[in-house]
Amino acid sequence: MSHSTALHRLAAAALLVLLVACAHDPESRSAVASESPMPAALADWSLRELPGKAPTRYSGAERAGRACVLAQASRSVSLWRRPLELPSGANAGELDAVQFDWWIGLQEPRASIADPQTDDAAARLVLGFDGDASRLSVRNRMQFELIQTLTGETPPFATLMYVWDAQAQPESLFVSQRSDRIRKIVVGSGPAMDGRWQRLRRDVRADYQRAFGEAPGRLISMAMMTDADNTASRTEACYGDILLLDAENRTLPGSQLF
Repeated sequence: MSHSTALHRLAAAALLVLLVACAHDPESRSAVASESPMPAALADWSLRELPGKAPTRYSGAERAGRACVLAQASRSVSLWRRPLELPSGANAGELDAVQFDWWIGLQEPRASIADPQTDDAAARLVLGFDGDASRLSVRNRMQFELIQTLTGETPPFATLMYVWDAQAQPESLFVSQRSDRIRKIVVGSGPAMDGRWQRLRRDVRADYQRAFGEAPGRLISMAMMTDADNTASRTEACYGDILLLDAENRTLPGSQLF
């Protein structure tokens, strides 16, 4: 592999990791085309675009009588995300589970995270975790340093995505080919369920252990992601409540309620 090709692939991987970097960028809200004003409960969230890509539209909406964030992708990709600064006593050591609701309205049947060429999904919940950066591989450190140089942001040590996939089998686990610090678990698949609301609950600690082979660090960011850039298609989903729960099923700070 030539030096220039290696640098190109490193830069591409860095841009992918940039999508889930945890820093807050309030200026990016101006890029959001809104169907209706975002609820006040979403004041800490902002748009994160991918350079060179059209952004997915995120707007306040209502589906089946429920307030939500409507994501509309048209050959586009971006995240609607927020940083998390959990108070003392509400860290990843106490985070046991996540419960989240989403509504799948439209998806491309060819899309699947199993193939990098069709790696689009109607809905993803993206969790970013802190960790010991000294344990990263040389390649990972180069990616992270490049991101910091370009943006001033420090990406998460590890990113876990929960994905609704058009094809892949539920419980399938995929490691991103762009960065092995991003791993994806399919939590549902198939047709769009006629736009009905779905409620999912995941054991975060067990899922992270399965994906990365160790216990999770502190949860530092959370994002919604709907994309249709790789398949040059259209997709639509709505995101509802996201509850961070402890082992006693108590709601932790950082949960998103409408």
